Amino acid sequence: MAGPDLFEVTVVLAEPRHQVAVALQVSRGITAEGAVGLSGLLDLGEDLKRRGFGLAIFGRVVEGTRTLEPGDRVEVLRPLQKDPRVRRRQLAREGRTMARKSARRR
Repeated sequence: MAGPDLFEVTVVLAEPRHQVAVALQVSRGITAEGAVGLSGLLDLGEDLKRRGFGLAIFGRVVEGTRTLEPGDRVEVLRPLQKDPRVRRRQLAREGRTMARKSARRR
């Protein structure tokens, strides 16, 4: 059971083939970046340290210095491989769309 100065947050990392969520008991005043560091998820992420990453809380982008509140869900955001607008233009020139592969099989 958490003490008066401890509370639970969840840190989540979604990779292309799996996702990992880590529940942590943290002290008041911890930042989003601090929770990610404590979670150890950066060691699992494919080159996140090298390429960089963003942070969000419940889907809203935040700075790493944001102080967490009880129950927050910190999401580690991987960088986009390609700008979706550029990809759509490229596919349009080829006469294709961004439809999922499974949808094209029908």
